[in-house]
Amino acid sequence: MLDKLSLVVAAPEILLLVMTCVIAMVDLGVKSRLRGLTYWLTLATLAVAAFATADMAMDGRTFYAFGRMVVSDPMGNWLKCFATIAVMVTLVYGRPYAADRDMLRGGEMFTLAMFALLGMYVMISGSNFLVIYLGLELMTLCSYALVALRRDNHVATEAAMKYFVLGAMASGFLLYGISMLYGATGSLDIDEVFAAIGSGRINHQVLVFGLVFIVSGLAFKLGAAPFHMWIPDVYQGAPTAITLMIGSAPELAAFAIAIRLLVEGMIPLALDWQQMLMLLAVASLLVGNLAAIAQTNLKRMLAYSTIAQMGFVVLGLSAGVVNGNTANAQHAYSASMFYIVTYVLTTLGAFGIILLLAREGFESDEITDLAGLNQRSPLYAGIMAICMFSLAGVPPLVGFYAKLLVLQALVASGQTLYIGLAVFAVMASLIGAFYYLRVVKVMYFDSPITATTVSAPADVRAVLSLNGALVLILGILPGGLMALCADAVIKTLAT
Repeated sequence: MLDKLSLVVAAPEILLLVMTCVIAMVDLGVKSRLRGLTYWLTLATLAVAAFATADMAMDGRTFYAFGRMVVSDPMGNWLKCFATIAVMVTLVYGRPYAADRDMLRGGEMFTLAMFALLGMYVMISGSNFLVIYLGLELMTLCSYALVALRRDNHVATEAAMKYFVLGAMASGFLLYGISMLYGATGSLDIDEVFAAIGSGRINHQVLVFGLVFIVSGLAFKLGAAPFHMWIPDVYQGAPTAITLMIGSAPELAAFAIAIRLLVEGMIPLALDWQQMLMLLAVASLLVGNLAAIAQTNLKRMLAYSTIAQMGFVVLGLSAGVVNGNTANAQHAYSASMFYIVTYVLTTLGAFGIILLLAREGFESDEITDLAGLNQRSPLYAGIMAICMFSLAGVPPLVGFYAKLLVLQALVASGQTLYIGLAVFAVMASLIGAFYYLRVVKVMYFDSPITATTVSAPADVRAVLSLNGALVLILGILPGGLMALCADAVIKTLAT
């Protein structure tokens, strides 16, 4: 029988599961003209879930439940809250787009999105390797279905097949690595694995062999090179609303399991996995920035941009332990958390503009489709410009401070290798600035291809304006979010 603590810890997950089933049943009974009921019910559920997880995060305490297989801690609860908000914003931006493409005939988009979010919750809360894997599979299976939601679109179907095949391979990598660790340590609980590895009685070669597969699976989920092959094709082929769905909130969950598996479970092996992460970071920055320059499709360009941005996140994760000293860990991991949160915020704004400009029979996913946007709508051109400048790392936008925090964490290590990585990251960012500034140039200096006015529903216009304002405001006043991330990481790692 479940105890009271387990029910409290799992309350957000229970809420999502119950309400997703309720929404699915409601959707079966409503007529097409009342389809908006499921949309507003979904948003209300997500709002309650976001409030609940934020309240648990502000409590600041850590609880274990279900036989220590599930953990509720500040970092996990904040990431759940941010992931929930990202899904809410995605549904607001994506609803007009999905309606134009007949993707709302049933409630599959809403229920699959909520089941995917439930998978993210389970991933983030997992304190057991198998629980984390189950959450990962729930999220990815829903993602495959979402990509293929336009059943009559061969491009989306092809993207879903690629995503499924490569995703299955990555899941196999992760599961095989977990099985190796289980064979070596005799446990699937993260704290017991940590204790077993720290004892020094386990064959180091077996541990590293399993570690290689785990890092490979994590790199796929984060979208780090050379495990990035799925990102450009899936981003371009998926319906734009679904591209945003799989490119925002899941990144937060992937970051969480990287912390759970590598930091909380295998910090004694930091010397080994940090070297792997350094190679992944260098490859991601190089491949992402260079390949993005050659792209003419906006969604594909942002896909390669994601790969480059994940390079910075991985750099932060690789700088936590220096010569066995964990003094830099809290700074490095909080910098990575700040980076991933602000990246998701900026990505939501950029894809929100793409979704806004799309209309029935027209995707607006080429860079040239943004030509002269400033003449058609100065507000939306300004929001897109803010997002592009932030991704490029131009001050005083939030992307600049995200990059600065990661670079500070690298330099604070005092090691020549990390300082060299910081210099390389700066040079790679300068290369990346080219393709971001090209988008701004097209919006402000090219002649518009069409004179069609840009209009948006009131909810989309309000959320998009707030989204752009936050990218700017958090750049001018970044201290609050920085302190939140640092406090969450400190309290989580202290347990």
